[in-house]
Amino acid sequence: MRQSHQSLRDDFEVSCTELDLMVEVAEQVEGVYGTRMTGGGFGGCTITLIKSDRVDAFQTTVSARYERATGRKPEIYVCSASDGVGKLA
Repeated sequence: MRQSHQSLRDDFEVSCTELDLMVEVAEQVEGVYGTRMTGGGFGGCTITLIKSDRVDAFQTTVSARYERATGRKPEIYVCSASDGVGKLA
């Protein structure tokens, strides 16, 4: 994921300072497997894979550090992978 973000930032030039900061801050949190920008770029979102027992610490740490650096509070959405859509009963 790190290499993917670096490529999006350097090769395709579709990242921005705020996304790079979010990735940098997230990478410093214990339990993070990887993080990168997602979506169309130029100020969109990041996606982070993290150990489930570290989510609260991630939210607290990333939110505080990002807000301190930018003056803006990020929105952090927590989701989990699922088996997907199935038949309705």
